[in-house]
Amino acid sequence: MTQRRRDGGRFNTTRWDVGSVREEIEHREPRRRKKRFLSGAPYVAMILIISAIIAGGGWLLANDLLALNKEQKTAVVEIDDGDSMMQIAGKLKKNGLIDFRGLFLMYGAVSHAGNKITNGTYNLNTNMDYRALIVAMGSSSGDRLTVTVTVPEGYTVQQTIDLLVKNGVNTEDKLTDAIANGDYDYDFLADKEKGDINRMEGYLFPDTYEFYCGEDATKVVKKFLKNFNSKMDADLMAKVESSGHSLDEIITVASLIEKETDGTDRAKIASVIYNRLKNPKAETAGFLQIDASLLYALPDHTGDITDAEKETDSPYNLYKYKGLPPTPIANPGIESIKAALSPAKTSYYYYALGNDKLHHFFATYREHVNFLKSLS
Repeated sequence: MTQRRRDGGRFNTTRWDVGSVREEIEHREPRRRKKRFLSGAPYVAMILIISAIIAGGGWLLANDLLALNKEQKTAVVEIDDGDSMMQIAGKLKKNGLIDFRGLFLMYGAVSHAGNKITNGTYNLNTNMDYRALIVAMGSSSGDRLTVTVTVPEGYTVQQTIDLLVKNGVNTEDKLTDAIANGDYDYDFLADKEKGDINRMEGYLFPDTYEFYCGEDATKVVKKFLKNFNSKMDADLMAKVESSGHSLDEIITVASLIEKETDGTDRAKIASVIYNRLKNPKAETAGFLQIDASLLYALPDHTGDITDAEKETDSPYNLYKYKGLPPTPIANPGIESIKAALSPAKTSYYYYALGNDKLHHFFATYREHVNFLKSLS
């Protein structure tokens, strides 16, 4: 095709081939990729599969959260002091009570479960949803396991600890620390130095108690001390004040009585102790010579006490040191405490266990020796 100017001249002519131009353009520009979309039946199928996965996953989560259609199962779970929510979730999953730890942790964070769960041992089951599980592991839970423990009269602090550990109340380390180092607002402990379980000797009142399994060790000790404080009512404390002895001295005498008595002679044993303390004869010279106190210093001792053991250098050796031992040697019951406050009025300075398993009492050393010879 030729073009002319209006003045009659000619433009430079160029021959255009539309087809070749199109080919050139297509050759120079990259060919655009065509987008492909699923359509029809495959697309619908894919949507249904994704929806099913989401719905199924949601159902599983809801089933775990709300405890829907779970297999019936019961488990005892122990929550230790200091357990994190991660550890608690792990214990629940291990016992088959939940399936998704992460979901439980999320729920726990929203519901502030960490402030509600208390250490202890709990009887839980798969009928409990997340909320019920958290409530069941709380301090007022009815699903918290309890144990009844009877502490015999005359048990030492260490024996009491061992008994509590055996019954699952708490661990030896935690109970020992609570007894040795805990702060308790009672006057009778005001002058007791921390650091040793002996500071509680005489004050963990022997009785029958109900504890939670895994109960806080400090709360366990408080139950004992509260009981002791209540047993030492106004009448008994008035007798302590009029006795001329401190409460600690009375409890120490009571502990000696408790470890020595055959169950029928508390007041007589008390009279022997006070007679030796207040009116020492030449033969006794203020020495109480009570075997139970020496044995307190020899906790692993078995068999009869030997003459060599009577030379043991310990303030609890009342063959070697005059007066009372530095602390009570056991936790006495109320009858021994009453005997320490109201001893029998006797002239006895000696007693010995006879073949009849009862104590026999004597005013003189000669009577005492003659009785011992009669036993052989």
